[in-house]
Amino acid sequence: MKKGLIYIHGKGGTPAEAEHYRPLFAGYDVVGLDYRAQTPWEAKEEFADFFAKFTAKYSTVSIIANSIGAFFAMHAFADAKIEKAFFISPIVDMEKLITDMMRSIGVSEEELRQKEVIKTAWGEDLSWNYLLWVRKHQLVWKIPTYILCGSNDNLQSTDTIRSFADKIGAEVTVMTNGEHWFHTNEQMQFLDNWLGNILSKQTKRTSY
Repeated sequence: MKKGLIYIHGKGGTPAEAEHYRPLFAGYDVVGLDYRAQTPWEAKEEFADFFAKFTAKYSTVSIIANSIGAFFAMHAFADAKIEKAFFISPIVDMEKLITDMMRSIGVSEEELRQKEVIKTAWGEDLSWNYLLWVRKHQLVWKIPTYILCGSNDNLQSTDTIRSFADKIGAEVTVMTNGEHWFHTNEQMQFLDNWLGNILSKQTKRTSY
């Protein structure tokens, strides 16, 4: 039985990051999704084409996604046949993230509505159309999911992630003092152990 794993990177990441997960997922063909989408509606279209070609080769497909890559994946793959999903620091409440950003720089909804796009000092544009879109397209995710996040995540709080996880029945692991971006040796070791523990439990179950 051929198994495939799709890795979806976050902002500023690359599909080459998929190589890190290859030794952890023995028996899987691991491929990084090289995408250009900047919005969830673009991702829905772009990811669908890739997924159709990828899944034709495998009996089961799982995904591992990082940050906004997880947010895009949940919109693009909501109705896809995916065995399981592993999310690292996922963006699960984009509306809250946008409104938190607005609040931090003193931008009201009326001001954003009038200007449509407001540039910020940290390089992220606030978009009225984006905010309206995420409000109209709530996440609906029914795939068995495992979530890893850090207690010091500066984009989505553990409360936000746990609330989302409760709604979809996902398992959450929190790394104390972990950040949104898992990148230090200690953080990557924690991430590897997290994945290893999940996969070893699943292997034991299927061997009974």
